[in-house]
Amino acid sequence: MTTRARKAAPAKKTASAKKSAPAKKRAPAKKRQPSRAARTAKGARPVEKVREICLSLPGASEKEAWGAPTFRVGGKMFAILSEPEDGDVAVWCKAPLGMQEVLVDADPERFFKPPYVGPSGWIGIRLGDRPDWQEVHGLLTDAWRMTAPRKMLPLVGR
Repeated sequence: MTTRARKAAPAKKTASAKKSAPAKKRAPAKKRQPSRAARTAKGARPVEKVREICLSLPGASEKEAWGAPTFRVGGKMFAILSEPEDGDVAVWCKAPLGMQEVLVDADPERFFKPPYVGPSGWIGIRLGDRPDWQEVHGLLTDAWRMTAPRKMLPLVGR
């Protein structure tokens, strides 16, 4: 055999070489901490509570769109989660005709006309300190009922 035909064996590291090379440590991945307004009294995040409510409705699914979780039934959207830069978590949902004006006029601290979908009658619900989850559940159920196919409506009672 000629010297060209031989393959050089890889060099083995000695124990002294292993000790001299410092091990590279990875910095732990930073987790995004929820804002103070994004936590309820029990410690659960409003995002998770809204997700639980929406996905408990028949045929509901979650799909990310525009960088935010959206909830759909029959391929149509009925709710959008919004977490602006200021950390004020909100949910936008469809509402019956005239409900937007009534809610915003009654409590502008909690309800608002969301951008983009507000002109179509959707309402925004701020989920800051201690939201009324029964009210949020009712509004999300109404939004689902307005969007779901007729054959699914009997699956959720009034």
